[in-house]
Formats: sequence, structure tokens, C-alpha cells
Amino acid sequence: MRPGPNLETLSRQEAKDAVRGADVRRILGLFRPYRGTLAMVFALIVGSAVVGIISPFLIREIVDVALPEQRVTLLLWCVAGLIAATAGTTALNVTQSVLSTRVGQAVMHDLRVSVHTHLQRMGLGFFTRTRTGELQSRILSDIGSMQAVITSVMTQIVSSSAAILMAIVAMLAMDWRLTLFSVAVVPLAVWLNRRVARRRRAIVKRRQEKAADLNSSIQESLSVSGILLGTTMGQTRALNDAFTGRSRELADLEVASEVAGRWVVALFTALMAIIPALTYLLGGMLLFQEADSRITIGTLVAFVALQSALMPNTNNLLRVANQVSASLALFTRVFEYLDAPITITDAPGARVLDPAAVRGKVHFAHVTFTYPGADGPALADVDFTVPPGTHTALVGATGSGKTTTGYLMARLYDPDAGAITLDGYDLREVTLESLAACIGVVTQETFLLHATIAENLRFARPDATDDELEAAARIAQIHDHIAALPDGYDTVVGERGYRFSGGEKQRLALARTILRDPLVLLLDEATSALDTATERAMAGALEAVSHGRTTVSIAHRLSTIRHADQILVLERGRIVERGPYDELLAADGVFARLAAREADMLPEAERS
Repeated sequence: MRPGPNLETLSRQEAKDAVRGADVRRILGLFRPYRGTLAMVFALIVGSAVVGIISPFLIREIVDVALPEQRVTLLLWCVAGLIAATAGTTALNVTQSVLSTRVGQAVMHDLRVSVHTHLQRMGLGFFTRTRTGELQSRILSDIGSMQAVITSVMTQIVSSSAAILMAIVAMLAMDWRLTLFSVAVVPLAVWLNRRVARRRRAIVKRRQEKAADLNSSIQESLSVSGILLGTTMGQTRALNDAFTGRSRELADLEVASEVAGRWVVALFTALMAIIPALTYLLGGMLLFQEADSRITIGTLVAFVALQSALMPNTNNLLRVANQVSASLALFTRVFEYLDAPITITDAPGARVLDPAAVRGKVHFAHVTFTYPGADGPALADVDFTVPPGTHTALVGATGSGKTTTGYLMARLYDPDAGAITLDGYDLREVTLESLAACIGVVTQETFLLHATIAENLRFARPDATDDELEAAARIAQIHDHIAALPDGYDTVVGERGYRFSGGEKQRLALARTILRDPLVLLLDEATSALDTATERAMAGALEAVSHGRTTVSIAHRLSTIRHADQILVLERGRIVERGPYDELLAADGVFARLAAREADMLPEAERS
């Protein structure tokens, strides 16, 4: 296999050309699964081009023979031939158009699914660095803008090329001098088109970047959270001004994209209109000077008819090439996502855990982890064990590493050093799907689908019965509230669950996790939005459901972890204290100070 080009040894322009060539090969590869249908499409296109060149010869026969000699039978046959050629070309074009559209839409579908599937496998870190609007823009806007290229460009290239080739062959059969005159303008058109293509490609890239910015602005400012933020901060006008500015920039780039090279296109269009007239002039001069010339009046008429196929198809081929060149910027943006490395994935030969056989022993073995771009580690040499069926609580000030510990335990990130094991199996050597079946996670960032309560709960277990839904909701202390709603479990929760309070959303999220019935529970401040009475009630319910399970909770209120088997106190990414509640309180250390601070913040009625 020949090695690919070393971009470091190439000039900047050569490097760009090499990358662009790789993109073109990759685009062509998208059509590989449909090569059988494409072969049929190309055969229909060539057949249409062959049938299409019959008409000029029939026209020449009518003008030179049938009409001057008043041969009615020949005239009828020639007219019938013109009608049959037109009908045949139309039928072939419609058939190939249907087939090519199906192939194009299939490729579009494959590309959208590939990007979405790839992004679903990206680690959490990717999404913390990327705006949601940017993701939507590349999947919808960029791929949508590529639709015209994908659905029709290959057939247009083949169709125009076949029509040009057939037209030139027919022209040469009539007169080589007029043929050379007709094609002389093509090199000029190609040179002008390349200049326009480079300019439009740069504009399209900037246009899609601004479209992504605008899409992100819409997603942020018109979401429920965005409306609340803008209204409560008095920044509605500022948000609108920012949107107006981005919209104006996009509009300017749209105009620039449309008008780029318009004078060049107009020049070529004018040349196409002039050439037939000059052909009559040149053909007429040859006809006048050479009595025995092969050029006849019928030849000139037929030749101009062939030019009507040559010139528009040449223009169409250049336009398509221009369109493809500009669209490479869109393909490049999409390929950037497809080429983004997947950091969290199944290792080769990864073990599939059987949830029924898992005991639930979790062990952090000298784990160190640093977020990309961070100055220091979020966790440093963290080492602890959670015995099966016990409750371990993580406490500490904001930024101490509690949530990061939970992220690593759920394998949303992998540690930089050390290992995290479940029943002795390194999480990196276990399939993600089987790990998710063993560890149930409820985060402080509650997310509910825009669907009914029942559908939100069944997202955890699609086959769950109504009785199982109700049982999980009762444990989460939310069933009575749901039952009091007019539509009960068929109530639509609304965008991101904004029809419910923060506490109600957290209880729904808890019910959803309980419904999965995992052996290991990870609760990341899962009751932070609940009032004290409800939190204490749910704590009792969770204690009941946690019996026989391994539970790791990130505590929001220290009073809720009094009965934890062990408490780990984190400070600046390290475990500084560990032990049961009363022991840590008596040690008068970091935990005791956190407890004292919490007690000072509680109302007098809630202090125990």
C-alpha cells in the first residue's frame, strides 16, 4: 500500500489540496453501499444522452432533405422520431431522478445517523466543551445544506458529462471546424469557475460558523432557562440585540455567498448566447466560400441544436463543481465530528457483567484525575472501598471532588492513574451497557424528557408494568402528587420538566432509577431540591430500598447521612477524613466544621 502524503513536507496549498482530495474520496465512499442502484442510474443517464443526440440528426434530415424535396413520408418519420426521442429521454430522466433521489436520501439518513451515533458515544467531557446549539447546527443545518449535493450532484455530473461527450461526438461527425470553435470557450469557463469556487468555499465556511452561532443563540435565549435568566436579569434587550447582530452577520454572508462570482456567471451566460450567433456567421462564411462543403443549412441548424445541449451542460457541470467545492466546507465540519476520538468506549474483549451475579463491591485504588485544561487534579490519590450492601457518603465543600468521584464511578470519565473496580473488575474492562445495568445514577442535574410521566419512568425500563411504576413512585414519595394530577401518569411533564418543581423533578428522577432496580446506587445530591420534611421521608424510603444494595451518596445535607456506614470527607481532591458520623463529629476536624456551619444555617425549628 502506498503511503499517504506527509502534510508536513507539503506547501500550505498542497496540504489543502491533499486534505480536500481525501474529503472527496470520503464523500464518494458514502455512496458505496448503493453502488448497484447507482450503476442503474448511470446506465439510464447514458441511455438518455445517447437518445438525446438523435434529435439534431433528424432535424438536419428535415431541413436538408424532407422539406426541400417535399418528401412527406420522410417528414412524418423524422417528426415521429423527434417525438419518440423526447418521450424516451423524459422517461429515462424521470426514472433515474427517482432512483438517484432515493439513493441521496439514503446517504443523508446514513450520515445523520452516523454523526448522532458517534456523538452518543462521546465522553461527557466533549459535551461540557461543546455548545448544544453547535451540535444541532452540524447535524441539522450542515447536513441539511449538503442535501442538494448528496441527492443530485453525482447524477448531475454523470448526466452533464455524458451529454457533453455525446454532443461533441455528434458535432465532430458534422464538422470538426465548428466543433473546435464551439469548445474553445470551455477552458476560459473552467479557469473562471475555479476562481469563483475558492471564494465561495471560504464564504460558505464562515456562513456555517455564523449559522451555528445563531442556532446556539436561539437554543440558549429561547429555552425555558434562557427566558427565565433574561427576564430576571433584565437582559432581554441585550439578548435580542446579540441575536440581531448575529442574524445580520449571517444575512450578509448569505448575500456574499449568493453574489460571489455573479459577474463571471453572467459573462459565461452571455458567451453561451453569443456563440450560436457566431456559429451561424462562421458556418455561413464556410458555406459561401465552399460550394462542395459538407456544411449545409440543415447542418448549421442541427449544430446550433447540439450547442444548446453542449453549452448549458458545460455550465451545469461547472456550477456543480463549484457547488461541490463550496460544500467541502460543510463536509469538513461534519467529518470533524465523525473523526472526534471516542475516549470512553468498550475495550476489546470487554467483560459483560451479569447484574444478577454482581455483589456490589466498589473500590477506588489510588485514583488520580485531572479535567482537560485544568491547572491541577480534581482527584489526587483517592483510595477507598465500599463493601457490598453498605452505604458510603461523600461530603466536602464545593469543588472538593465529590461529583468528580461520582462521574468516575459511573465511568463518565476514566482516571488518569489508578483504577476503579466493581467486584474486582476494572470498569475499563467492562462493557458500558452492562455497567449501566449494575449502577443506577441520579444526578443533581435532573433531566426529564418532554413526554408523559409514565414515558419518563419507562425510559429506565420500557417493559415495566403500571404497578411497577406506581411502586417506584411510592418509594420516591411522588405517587400521591402524580395521582392528584388530572391525567395522572399520562401527564406531560413539559420542556425539561418545568411543569414540576425542583423537588418533584428530583423525586421523578429517583423513581426512574429505582425502577431499574440496580444493585449499586449512586446519588449525586439527588435530594438537594427537597424540603427538609420530604427529604427525611424519602431518606427513610431510600434506606428501605437500599437494603442489600451498595449505595454511594454525595450529601447535600449532612443530617441525611447520619446512618451511613462510612463517610468520606474530601478537600481539594483528597480524602482527609473517613469514618462514621459520630466518630467524625467527635474528631473536631473538617467534618465537624462542615456540620457546625450547616447547623448555623438551619432555622431554629429544624435544628436537632
